[in-house]
Amino acid sequence: MQPVVVQGTAIDTSADSASHDPNFVRGEVQPKQCRDPFFALLGVANFIAVAVIAIIFGRGTIDSLIGDDEAVEKDIEEGTDVKLGGFFVLLGIVGGISVVVSGLMFLIMMAIPTILIKLSLIAVVAITGLAAVVSFIYGQLILGIVNLVFFAIGMCYARAVWNRIPFASANLKTACTSIKQNCGCIILSFLFVILSFALTFVWAIGTMGVFEKSCPDGVCDEGKQNYGLYFVMVFILFFGHQIIQNTLHVCIAGVVGSWWLEPEKNGCCGSSILGGVTRALTTSFGSICFGSLIVAIIQALRALANEARSNGDVNPILGCLVECILSCIEGIVEYFNKWAFIYVGLYGYGYMEAGKNVITLFKNRGWDTIIADDLVSNVFFLLSLVTGLLMGGIGYAIAIGTDVLKDADVPSKEWISFGISLVLGLLLCSIFLSSVSSAVNAVIVLFAEAPSEFESNYPELSTEMRAAWIGAYPDAM
Repeated sequence: MQPVVVQGTAIDTSADSASHDPNFVRGEVQPKQCRDPFFALLGVANFIAVAVIAIIFGRGTIDSLIGDDEAVEKDIEEGTDVKLGGFFVLLGIVGGISVVVSGLMFLIMMAIPTILIKLSLIAVVAITGLAAVVSFIYGQLILGIVNLVFFAIGMCYARAVWNRIPFASANLKTACTSIKQNCGCIILSFLFVILSFALTFVWAIGTMGVFEKSCPDGVCDEGKQNYGLYFVMVFILFFGHQIIQNTLHVCIAGVVGSWWLEPEKNGCCGSSILGGVTRALTTSFGSICFGSLIVAIIQALRALANEARSNGDVNPILGCLVECILSCIEGIVEYFNKWAFIYVGLYGYGYMEAGKNVITLFKNRGWDTIIADDLVSNVFFLLSLVTGLLMGGIGYAIAIGTDVLKDADVPSKEWISFGISLVLGLLLCSIFLSSVSSAVNAVIVLFAEAPSEFESNYPELSTEMRAAWIGAYPDAM
């Protein structure tokens, strides 16, 4: 039997019992060529658009940031000065703290994976129960009943999957080990977090300038919201963040593949990391942009529906229904993406072919239930939520306890600061922790495809995962 090559690594499949399964499908490295090139151009164009918009429309915002007195006086004379420079200072402070806190969350996750999985599962269920109680207290009977139903479902789910926590914990431990032994991934994650922050900062400068041009008094008249402009601006932000997040996802998948198959290449800044980054930014960049574009469009449509409903421009029930449908579609596409991008990172497939191959693999191996029980994702949600709330509190404290926003001429600036800081903390922490999420997904795929290599290279981890797997999924053997 001929060996299969995974990103330049020869694997003897004759040693893998899974290869004798007639339905088994194993990925193969693809020829080095640019996949989905049209979408790569769209991705590059999106980043260029963010920069161009900031340069053309963000001049006034930039002038206020650097203290251009002449520009400020002109704004005051024209009645258009909203003095938002303090919010950019706030973004800088909270963004820097978020990076540090995200790193601490990563270390905590590596230290106590089992405890965090249990806590996160309990927390997800408890949140729906708390939502039900709050709904009843405020007289929202229907909403309270709905939350109560979800709470009951969550309780049943938690009981059903509790015995599967050891496998999820072993999976998370293996993923964290791969990241720790290739610690350059942590540096890479920080770089992507910084890139995400920079994108948000530049986008905010341009967006404020765009809306000041469309609404000279700083506030659009009621009934005159420019929804086309709103959609475009939120789309380019979401598209950019999706590309950044998914590029990191593909990079980490490639690194974990090398760690799994060639442990001699482990290291802080080894060739596996450089190779993963190079592939993600060249031959696989189009595939990354393809999947990112689909999600960004759905996210932008959701934001548009939410804005229209908030402004009372659509029927509340219709708007809520549209948001619900888009949310479901977004969840399906993101679920497809996270597995498709693993194959993109491991083998260099195009976007559509990668998704098809990885789903076929799990179906043939009978692993549908395993990928459905996504317990580890609850940990990332919990840690991101904690980080977001912590950053929100810091933003609120800065607003009321310092002079950073003393000149901000906006109502409820304390709560605006809380909201901005919360979202920023959530966003940056989720991108940072996505490196571990990517490693977890790559481990699942590789555990299905190359268990013998895992046993040979990491016998202790392999024994732990096999034992936990058999205990959690005896029917999957």
